[in-house]
Amino acid sequence: MPTAASDVSDISDISDISNIEVLARFGRALADPIRCRLLLALREAPAYPSDLAEAFGISRTRLSNHLACLRDCGLVVTVPDGRRTRYELADERLGHALDDLRTAVVAVETDRTCVDADEKECC
Repeated sequence: MPTAASDVSDISDISDISNIEVLARFGRALADPIRCRLLLALREAPAYPSDLAEAFGISRTRLSNHLACLRDCGLVVTVPDGRRTRYELADERLGHALDDLRTAVVAVETDRTCVDADEKECC
């Protein structure tokens, strides 16, 4: 693992624009609490939009907009199921990645808080 003093040129994929764009899209998807909740719910099991909207207490239109964002980011896919459409994570590895990311973020959060959170509302 690189340290803070590591030479950035040692990280071979940092200049790969496609990797940076993918990570930025993932970050945008996670930037909204509802989309985070959706990803965590779909990590547990595929679901129908109507069930998700009811469980989250939001309108189907609002939920549909969030699902469209996640679909456009490549994080979820639709699966036709008769006359209904079910949503699920695009890849099971995303569920594992979400678990790992949540564990790491929670661990860091308990260790320290952002010094600029109150002033700049960054976190």
